[in-house]
Amino acid sequence: MLSNLVDNALRHTPAGGRVTVGLTERDNAVVLTVTDSGDGIAAEDLSRIFMRFYRVEEGREAKPGGSGLGLAISKALVEAQGGTLTVASEGRGRGAEFTVRLPRARASR
Repeated sequence: MLSNLVDNALRHTPAGGRVTVGLTERDNAVVLTVTDSGDGIAAEDLSRIFMRFYRVEEGREAKPGGSGLGLAISKALVEAQGGTLTVASEGRGRGAEFTVRLPRARASR
């Protein structure tokens, strides 16, 4: 899941752009963010971005690769662990931020 998110961010961020990975703990959960300054995602694509085989077509011709399964699989893996995977973007050309929230494991005694 992390590899997929970082790979996507790197693939869709031009030279000179920035990809940032963050990790924090909030409200008894671990929160991982992958943020980029790349292509961004149009508002109409945000609700479909995690669908199997869905690919945002604009600008992808110059960036081959991917089957449209990575984000769907990543979301399923995160949800299988009781977490969430969400995305935010202010639109094309404005970058994107993917947020993974996983419940913090309780130590067994």
